[in-house]
Amino acid sequence: MTRGARVLIYSHDTFGLGHLRRCQTIAHWLVEQNKDMSVIILTGSPIIGSFNFRARVDFVRIPGVIKLRSGDYTSLSLLIDTEETLALRSSIIKHTAEIFDPDIFIVDKEPLGLRGEVTETLEMLKERGTHLVLGLRDIMDEPAALVPEWRRKNVLPALRDLYDAIWIYGLPQICQPLEGIDLPKSVQRKMIYTGYLHRSLPQGPGLPVPLQKIESPYLLVTTGGGGDGEDVVDWVLRAYENDKRLPYPALLVLGPFMHSDRQAEFLLRAAKLDKVEAITFDAQMEHVMARAIGVVAMGGYNTFCEIVSFDKRALIVPRTRPRMEQFIRAAKAEELGLAAMLEDDGVRDWKKMATALRQLPQQSLPSEVVVPGLLDGLNNVNRLAQQALERGRRPASLRLAQRKR
Repeated sequence: MTRGARVLIYSHDTFGLGHLRRCQTIAHWLVEQNKDMSVIILTGSPIIGSFNFRARVDFVRIPGVIKLRSGDYTSLSLLIDTEETLALRSSIIKHTAEIFDPDIFIVDKEPLGLRGEVTETLEMLKERGTHLVLGLRDIMDEPAALVPEWRRKNVLPALRDLYDAIWIYGLPQICQPLEGIDLPKSVQRKMIYTGYLHRSLPQGPGLPVPLQKIESPYLLVTTGGGGDGEDVVDWVLRAYENDKRLPYPALLVLGPFMHSDRQAEFLLRAAKLDKVEAITFDAQMEHVMARAIGVVAMGGYNTFCEIVSFDKRALIVPRTRPRMEQFIRAAKAEELGLAAMLEDDGVRDWKKMATALRQLPQQSLPSEVVVPGLLDGLNNVNRLAQQALERGRRPASLRLAQRKR
């Protein structure tokens, strides 16, 4: 069999859905545009099996970890200590890369992986001539937090000596994620802004959400994975509990990582309201969003891409801890006229939320704002991947020799 192009994507996935869904979007687009390409996603996400993958895209599940409030990590499911978990993850990552022998290796967000777990894999693949790419979302954090974090992790040598390119899935006029970091010119030359990653409806028939009480059009309330979205859901529920005359019903998607006690509480509260329906999770959120008249969200990267791609009016209620990422993105989106922002003041007056929900369907559509190249990300990622393949294809005899070393 003729060897096709191979891409390996690493996503550390300690929490939430954002990293996994970004990697899945990129993988699906690459195989759609390149009929001889195969992609494997390395991930620690415990729910990756809930998603559908296109032909020639597969995944390798590495043991999951979760970040504690103290900042330390612990095994998600196994009764083994953190060091053993990390050793297992590192071994699986490296062994997969050795056998799969990718032409391109894309590392999502963490330059060295979780606690440096992809460092050895990067060094090995560098020797093999693999094109090494660091993929970054549009906003990492405010510079005051990111600078010491990257200094502590000592990522600069990898950016300088290992990576061939840094793809930034955004636009510089909206945000520059590495602003404030003193990067040498050699690293700056590797940085390429692709634009945001356009989202479309998944292939095949979309199974509609089995709504019991409400009908479309509805306001979609989504908090991504849900692990830190409890305050937003509670705020929206209090608005509906106190204002029975809100014009549109609401569909709450709580998220698979929301604490089970809070899930149960919100499901019970929603069941008592005629205009509110709640579900825990839907693997095809694109279909759910496509039927919404407006969106209430926290403003994570993927949700923002979906809002703009599906041209939805949006109210963003960003978190500010542990990172300012969502707040920075929401503030910029509001400044450009792409969305409205409602800051969480800690009080969460239901009247303020009710007013915002009433105003949401009257907002301008994102499509009424012209931002050149805003959603060109996937096309540019594919173009960059094809350029890398053209420059770096290794003869079969050389690949075989390198694998036997």
